[in-house]
Amino acid sequence: MFRFGLAILIVAACSEPSWSQGNYEVQVYGAETVARDATMVELHSNFTFQGSKGVVDGQRPTEHQLHETLEITHGFNEWFETGFYIFTSADAVYGWNWVGDHIRPRFRIPESWKWPVGLSLSQEIGYQRAAYSADTWTWEIRPIIDKQLGRWYLAFNPVFDRSFHGESVHQGIGFSPNFKFSYDLTRKIAGGLEYYGAFGPATEFDPARDQQQQFFGAIDLNVSPKWEFNFGLGVGTTAATDHLIVKGIIGRRFDWGHKK
Repeated sequence: MFRFGLAILIVAACSEPSWSQGNYEVQVYGAETVARDATMVELHSNFTFQGSKGVVDGQRPTEHQLHETLEITHGFNEWFETGFYIFTSADAVYGWNWVGDHIRPRFRIPESWKWPVGLSLSQEIGYQRAAYSADTWTWEIRPIIDKQLGRWYLAFNPVFDRSFHGESVHQGIGFSPNFKFSYDLTRKIAGGLEYYGAFGPATEFDPARDQQQQFFGAIDLNVSPKWEFNFGLGVGTTAATDHLIVKGIIGRRFDWGHKK
């Protein structure tokens, strides 16, 4: 299975360069929410080695852009949390710039219900500057399904998104599926494959060349319940996708008095 995933990455890396404009928070969500009275602080770092090289439809080139996103999520009870994002971008031409902010409330099925799979629903709404996104105001609905099967972990996020201002307004609701599978190599290290797609309108997908398709080989480090580490190398396989990206997520949980 891992050889198959590696083969996908190698083949994609040999394809023609491609690009997109959305690599600020590259993550497949699990169904678990932050515990009550706890706060999770995460830094999402993504660097595009190969992407767009010039201004495209008013958006700045993505090649050699460093994206730093601060995410702060607080858990209010066993089934509800709210996250807040600050997006930034830096490169040698434009310097370091604020890109936008999003807010993300999320509900889940509590573990006490003992469902056979983890299930939660995230909604994310916010603004990104036109220099970095063709759609400035957007709304995302993200169902999240996951399951631990022994040493295997599976997660599926069939995302639906809507633009309220920008080029994609006329397209209505878009479909952007995300998927992850990983395997516990040890008690502290898991390796796997993450997939990120953007197919276009949910009622009529874009042609394959206009869709976004990214595959990441990823490593998760489970060194402590208080910490989260995820690192990956990703390639895009279509002309609408950034071609070569590295990402890292470092998170720290803070408990404000609640004990499980």
